[in-house]
Amino acid sequence: MKPEAVEQFFRLLSDKTPIPKGELDYINPYTLLVAVVLSAQATDVSVNKATEPLFKIADTPDKILALGEERLRGYIKTIGLFNTKAKNVIALSRILIEKFAGQVPRDRAALESLPGVGRKTANVVLNIAFGEPTIAVDTHIFRLGNRTGLAPGKTPLDVELKLLKRVPGKYRRHAHHWLILHGRYVCKARKPDCPVCVVREICRFKGKTTA
Repeated sequence: MKPEAVEQFFRLLSDKTPIPKGELDYINPYTLLVAVVLSAQATDVSVNKATEPLFKIADTPDKILALGEERLRGYIKTIGLFNTKAKNVIALSRILIEKFAGQVPRDRAALESLPGVGRKTANVVLNIAFGEPTIAVDTHIFRLGNRTGLAPGKTPLDVELKLLKRVPGKYRRHAHHWLILHGRYVCKARKPDCPVCVVREICRFKGKTTA
C-alpha cells in the first residue's frame, strides 16, 4: 500500500472515530496492567466483569498482595487460565513494589521483565497509560495488516514494525485502537463487513463481501 493510500486509510478511520478508546475498564496504570495481563486469550467483556468487583477493593500492588493469590483466584475464576494469571498478577505486584516503588514503569524492557507481560501487553500499557505511539499487534491487527495490504507480515512483530514505519506520525498515537476496533467490529475474521467499511476502496483484499 502506497504512502498516500496509508494516509487516506487512517484519515478515514480518524474521521469515523476521532478519539478511539480501548474497551478494557481500568482505574490507573496498575489496574490497566492487570486487566491487560488478564485479557490474554479472553474477551474484554469477560475481563471487565471480573475486574469490576476486584478493582473496587484492590487497585494497587499492595492491596492485591494483601488480598492474596487464593482470594484473587476467586475474583478471576471466570477468565481462562485464571490459575496462571493469578500467580503472575501476584508476582508482578511484588516486583513493582520491590523494584519500582509500586509504580508501573514507563519503559518497555522494564514492563517485559514482569511475569505475564510480553511485548503486546507492554505496548498496550505504554500506549494507553502513558500516551506512547506504540502499536500492540493482536489477532485483529495482525489480520487487518495482512488482509488489507496495510502491513503484511508473517509474525506479529513483522506487522508491528511495518506499521510503525508506515503509519503517519499524526495518526500513530491512536492507530492501535483504530485498527483493533475496525478488526473487531467491521473487518471480522470469518466474514468482513465490507459494505459498511469506510476504507473498502483503499483495501486490497480480493475477497470483499457484498452483503
